[in-house]
Amino acid sequence: MRTPTPSTAAPSSAPDAGGATPSGDRSIRRLYEEHHGPLLRYVSSLIRGDRQRAEDFVQETLVRAWQSIASQPPGWSPSRAWLMRVAHNLVIDWSRRERVHTAIPHEHTLDKHLEPVDPMSQAVQRRFMVHALSRLSHPHREVLFYVYVLGCTGPDAADALGIPPGTVKSRTHHAIRELRRRHPEHTLAAA
Repeated sequence: MRTPTPSTAAPSSAPDAGGATPSGDRSIRRLYEEHHGPLLRYVSSLIRGDRQRAEDFVQETLVRAWQSIASQPPGWSPSRAWLMRVAHNLVIDWSRRERVHTAIPHEHTLDKHLEPVDPMSQAVQRRFMVHALSRLSHPHREVLFYVYVLGCTGPDAADALGIPPGTVKSRTHHAIRELRRRHPEHTLAAA
């Protein structure tokens, strides 16, 4: 994923290859300074500590962001949430390519599913969750989305949302408490 810089030719600093502009160098430098640390922590948590591979994913994410600036309206800048989604997608694509498909004997797979899967109960539970979450305030839903759906850590969610880490903890706690209070009969779903 790393691209060597040719020593004989001047590197192009614009997202499109149409000539060097100093503002292109500043934009990639600004992207790197603002987002490198949080992205690296986020990607490292996804791939469980392979620092070199995490650096490669972060570099590819920042390059893609820099390249996309040229196709966006003037003044557009990628948000941290956008960058995290790009990094997440890169990691998912990589893990799908690298996954080893091992053959599992059929009789072992039946042991794992002792209860039959009921599509109607799944639909009812999904509908309940959508309804319960829709009754929460936007900040509480947003924090739950970053923490439980995207799998962000507290500090990463705080960086993406632009709020202090303590606020993420507080909002997560209050959102789950509110779900449990409103729906005591579904304590497992609200957990």
